[in-house]
Amino acid sequence: MTRHDFRTVASEDLHVGRILALRVDEVEMPGGGTAKREIVEHTGAVAVVAVSDSGEVTLVHQYRHALGRHLWELPAGLLDHDGEPPVTGARRELVEEVGLDATEWHVLVDVAASPGFTDEVVRVFLARGLTEVDRDVQGDEEADLEVHRFGLDEAVRMVLAGDIVNASSVAGLLAAREVLEGRAEPRPADAPFRDKPTRFPARKK
Repeated sequence: MTRHDFRTVASEDLHVGRILALRVDEVEMPGGGTAKREIVEHTGAVAVVAVSDSGEVTLVHQYRHALGRHLWELPAGLLDHDGEPPVTGARRELVEEVGLDATEWHVLVDVAASPGFTDEVVRVFLARGLTEVDRDVQGDEEADLEVHRFGLDEAVRMVLAGDIVNASSVAGLLAAREVLEGRAEPRPADAPFRDKPTRFPARKK
């Protein structure tokens, strides 16, 4: 079976901001016509399931304006440093948000946030061998963060109860339990990142 080539025949930028852009593509469809697709371009991001020797995970309670409330989430941040390996960004965010460093890093999952309209993909890491370091607070938003530690089973219970709804946090915590209980193997920290966003970062060069 020959797959249709969804070729973009026209594209228009509607907004280009600091961390994302919005464009409208006109795409050739299998029936012979075209359709418009609104696409949010994103920098991409990383998140970290940081697991202590005692099996606790570190979560942050952070205000998210789109939902209008504070959410429980994994430590996370944007891939907004040009050319920086994702694991390096993850290590930086872990220090800045919760004051932790780690000696062991693996990839758990890559999460496409909502591929119907955005190319945002979050790479979620598993970090072990934790040590406390000085937290490097970056700006007003991170100053508002509350940091708490939960047993992994309790964090998974929060996911299933609807108390954790952030997509990368949900996926990362469930994947971490599979790995830590021996039912799955994580990938190396430098595993290929096929769907890492490239369109918006290329605009900034």
